[in-house]
Amino acid sequence: MTSTPAAGVPDIPRFHLAVPVTDLAAARTFYGTVIGCPEGRSSDRWIDWNLYGHQFVTHLVDRPTAGEAHNPVDGHDVPVPHFGVLLTVEAFHELKDRLLAADTEFAIEPYLRFAGQPGEQWTMFFRDPSGNAIEVKAFADDAQVFATG
Repeated sequence: MTSTPAAGVPDIPRFHLAVPVTDLAAARTFYGTVIGCPEGRSSDRWIDWNLYGHQFVTHLVDRPTAGEAHNPVDGHDVPVPHFGVLLTVEAFHELKDRLLAADTEFAIEPYLRFAGQPGEQWTMFFRDPSGNAIEVKAFADDAQVFATG
């Protein structure tokens, strides 16, 4: 059985990821309205989302998760843990514009890494309303996703 990939997503196996949130209504607004993820099944404790063709679930928790660490990368403090998706350059900029229009605060502003080098990529970090760190990337050449330099 094959499926058609979502816009901006290569035809590769999809992942499933579940993250904790402290407010389902805020998650519904952020993931559904700001990011534009179609909503799937839901209950009063969780919501399934189509995150660029991947199954992403927000699970309501009664208290926030423990603190986080940071890792210095390219002069930025990258939040750890974080999750994200790899998009086409066009889809990356479309999402960036949606986030800017929603006055999203970036943990790391959108920028181009490794310009003109192997692995050239756009990247940005932001948080959902529950504080989950999200990284979105777009490679100039998808064949360079695992480039070693």
